[in-house]
Amino acid sequence: MEEKLTILAVDDNSISLAKIEQELKKTYEIVPLNSGVRALQYLKQKTPPDLILLDIQMVPKDGIETLREIRELERCQDIPVIMLTSQREKHTIVESSKLGINDYVLKPFKPEDLRERIERVLKTEFDKSMDNR
Repeated sequence: MEEKLTILAVDDNSISLAKIEQELKKTYEIVPLNSGVRALQYLKQKTPPDLILLDIQMVPKDGIETLREIRELERCQDIPVIMLTSQREKHTIVESSKLGINDYVLKPFKPEDLRERIERVLKTEFDKSMDNR
């Protein structure tokens, strides 16, 4: 049996987190965490995931701040990240783009849209890794 790719889903909204897990668990190994603080603890202790879904609006540490700290962790600098946001504010998207996000999804999201974006990002990352061989 083929091993599933791991997605770290970080959102302080339990309904969003449950929806993500429900939609993706057949295809991916989902690690749901409800805060940026917990995500950073996980990343420091566990094998890095294949992709991170990261909500922007969280407390006490928002997604931008969390991503900034993720990128400072040596073994996490190249993990693809898709930001989840209900914000349509340009500066938020620009700020997260500077930190190397691969895509963003507006909430509330359609499950098929989220899956398509995840597949596209993972395929792009796989293609890059094959090019670097």
